[in-house]
Amino acid sequence: MFKIQKVYKIQIELDGALISATLDDNPTVRDFITHLPMTLELKDYASTEKIGFLPDKLTTQNAPPGSIPSVGDISYYAPWGNLAIFYKDFAYSQYLVRLGRISSGIEHLNFSGEKYATISLIHSN
Repeated sequence: MFKIQKVYKIQIELDGALISATLDDNPTVRDFITHLPMTLELKDYASTEKIGFLPDKLTTQNAPPGSIPSVGDISYYAPWGNLAIFYKDFAYSQYLVRLGRISSGIEHLNFSGEKYATISLIHSN
């Protein structure tokens, strides 16, 4: 018997522009979606990713020890408790938990300074 994976789709709204993403099915993602909708301030970090600090830390139960992020990945960096949305590839990062991947609209991450992003769950099965 196999377990059917749930599919979670989110939308990130930045100044009227929409970014769509599909999230994985793992304990960290399931914890994350219980906080949606949420609004975060996104800012650039290391010219590689946009980060925003979550109001509460997420579970990392059964999470791998780290991951290698690539363009479009949405991740959770456990030590800081922040969301990380990668617009450039990066090296292996310990304590980085992949949440999912952007399916459209990544070009809207090309901004300087800070922007508020509203993240909403738009579908789950």
